[in-house]
Amino acid sequence: MGIVFSRGRRTPVTILGVTALLIRLLGRISFSCLFPAPWHFSLSSQGLPRLLIPSFRQLLFLGLLLCLVGLLYLLLASGKGHVSWIREENHFHRHLAKVNDVDATDTSNPNLNYGLVVDCGSSGSRVFVYCWPRHNGNPHELLDIRQMRDQHRKPVVMKIKPGISDLAKTPEKASDYIHPLLSFAAQHIPKNKHQETPLYILCTAGMRILPESQQEALLEDLRTDIPVHFNFLFSDSHVEVISGKQEGVYAWIGINFVLGRFNHVHNGKVPSQYNLTPPPFSCQPFQMIAYEVPQTVSFASPQQEEVAKNLLAEFNLGCDAHRTEHVYRVYVSTFLGFGGNAARKRYEENVIRNTATRNKLLGLHTGETAESPLLDPCLPADLLDEIGPSTQRLHLRGTGAFAQCRQILQPFLNRTNETLTSLSGIYQPAIDYANSQFYGFSEFYYCTEDVLRIGGDYNASKYAQAATSYCATQWKTLKERFDSGLYASHADLHRLKYQCFKSAWMYEVLHSGFSFPANYKNLKTALLVYDKEVQWTLGAILYRTRFLPLRDIPLESLKGAHSHWRHSFSFVNNHYLFLACFFIVLLSIMLYLLRLRRIHRRSAPSSVQWLEEGLGSPPLPLAL
Repeated sequence: MGIVFSRGRRTPVTILGVTALLIRLLGRISFSCLFPAPWHFSLSSQGLPRLLIPSFRQLLFLGLLLCLVGLLYLLLASGKGHVSWIREENHFHRHLAKVNDVDATDTSNPNLNYGLVVDCGSSGSRVFVYCWPRHNGNPHELLDIRQMRDQHRKPVVMKIKPGISDLAKTPEKASDYIHPLLSFAAQHIPKNKHQETPLYILCTAGMRILPESQQEALLEDLRTDIPVHFNFLFSDSHVEVISGKQEGVYAWIGINFVLGRFNHVHNGKVPSQYNLTPPPFSCQPFQMIAYEVPQTVSFASPQQEEVAKNLLAEFNLGCDAHRTEHVYRVYVSTFLGFGGNAARKRYEENVIRNTATRNKLLGLHTGETAESPLLDPCLPADLLDEIGPSTQRLHLRGTGAFAQCRQILQPFLNRTNETLTSLSGIYQPAIDYANSQFYGFSEFYYCTEDVLRIGGDYNASKYAQAATSYCATQWKTLKERFDSGLYASHADLHRLKYQCFKSAWMYEVLHSGFSFPANYKNLKTALLVYDKEVQWTLGAILYRTRFLPLRDIPLESLKGAHSHWRHSFSFVNNHYLFLACFFIVLLSIMLYLLRLRRIHRRSAPSSVQWLEEGLGSPPLPLAL
């Protein structure tokens, strides 16, 4: 179908645009069509009704109205609408990934890549097998690394005991020690993928305490023998003893990755701060804290600034060193001796020492027999306990006074009067509590959930009430509840005996040691995240494989296959480009109207009077 205009003659001239329609608006307008059947009709401009041909002022008003509508569209559609659409899409894909993450890994998929991390801890070693699909080509995004699952949907993990540090005197056995773990992993990874599967052997606490010569002897045996028996992607730099600072950074990366806090493609960089307690094979709370800090940090003194250099780690998780959306600065500090069991040991040693001194000075015999026990506010009411070596045996009887126990434990925090410090005067940068969220794992979770049954969102007031009630409960009643199965399945009598002490210790470390406000609401205690145990090994492989996407980005960019590229340059989703075109067309229409008005005022003023005044129109001639 075509729109044909004629002015004074029947010779048709085809016009392709709306602009030409406005130029010839005063002429005779004719319509014709050759398909499906030929027909033609025309009408005169004088025959148009008044409502269909408004005045110039009305057209100008209509143009301004359209501009306002366009601005409103810009605010609603390209602002809230676009962001909400992106958020919904991202939330859907994240949810879908969580669902698929529990399915068995499809080892027949040729685009699937694999990686191994061996965690050599103090009491044992574990191998973790990870997998990830081919990178999507977007340099802003990280690899989608997940833990591999076998045909029974269980994580591919194997653990052996004891720790590799026990081989310090026989380093030649190190490769034989690690061989079962690597054989187990090799059985789950397709053989044609072995050569491109990176293997990292990272040693932690147990190896750190060994002399450097013994460490190097064990590592050298691994570097020499492993390439002989396995075809994994393995080099000398892939086996090392990592520091506590590195372990903390890896743990911080792992938990933030699982929580989806590294998705910066649309939403920009979102600060995230997380409290990460103990490494695997350790169940002591508050041995480690890690959280993100701003680029500018204040220091109380030059000495404090020097100490802070060893506690702050800045790193780039992205594959491009020139991009900064994945640059993070994290504070990591470990606190040996501040775990629950270690703190209880220090507490008991102090009680034995002070009691012996007091008995000697005053001629007393407190605690020497069960008939004259020492009263301990950190044990449940009427619980009888014995501490100390056989030569200094001390008998205790609990009074279950939670508030008094907290007060007694405060000196064990070793706080100083210097600002920006925490336990033992260790530097701790200020925390933006209003824009942060912390997670407490391991013993932190056990302390709130196993007995008190208030795990999850931490509330200081409710926690203190529950702990106070537990401590004041008679030991006999607590045992009856335990025998009835009212506590967590893995809670034992040792947990019941020292729950009062650990509750008070956790409260003091959190609020007096780390200075968390009592009304802080963004703290969660958890054992799993999305039904998965989060290990620092996930953060380790994320960091060490961060450059692998570079091999996929050029190809994807050439093909233009990346979804974010398509969304950014499409006419549908790019509202700014759409509005720019809209305003250009509108401006062109207004300019043509002004030009048309000037021309017809000079040539035929009477012929445009009907346009400006909107007078009645003559009868409408129609020709078919």
